Amino acid sequence: MLSVPDFLRLVVDPLRLAVLGAAAHGPVDIDAVAAAMGTDAGRVQREIGRLAGAGLLTPDLRLDIEAIRDVARALPADTPVDPDLVDGPWTGDEVEVLSRFFRGRRLTSIPSAHAKRLLVLERLVQEFEPGLRYDEREVNFILQLFYADYAALRRYLVDEGFLTRADGVYWRTGGRVEAPEEE
Repeated sequence: MLSVPDFLRLVVDPLRLAVLGAAAHGPVDIDAVAAAMGTDAGRVQREIGRLAGAGLLTPDLRLDIEAIRDVARALPADTPVDPDLVDGPWTGDEVEVLSRFFRGRRLTSIPSAHAKRLLVLERLVQEFEPGLRYDEREVNFILQLFYADYAALRRYLVDEGFLTRADGVYWRTGGRVEAPEEE
């Protein structure tokens, strides 16, 4: 298994990060990544070799989600909540509740208590811009940044009225919207 520091050293390179981003959508198209990054296909191929050698890519050049999850599980459990995550329209009591369910920017569990679950969902829906439409793949990507079972989060967000879905397209319909700061 790749250690967290080794993972970070590996993915800090913009080209390797671009390869991983492409692999998250499906098999990596070497020529497309090379064109997008303004480099040659040989260099992309070498970086793919490094990422595959580290276990981050499958043999068919897709992102190995389990390898990423293993790295996430290796993060220290006592990581405090990311201050940016609780910056915003939250009361002190709400920040305290959110801090119990987030480590860094990751959700540790979905609260079973309805009121706490609603608060966590309200925080997660802040990641979606009001007025924008998202396809299911985009919603899944955003939510899996927070929690492995993104499908459960997506269902909860829809069931509780934070997101609305029609014809495979989602949009934000709930949650607080901060008023712009006055100058």
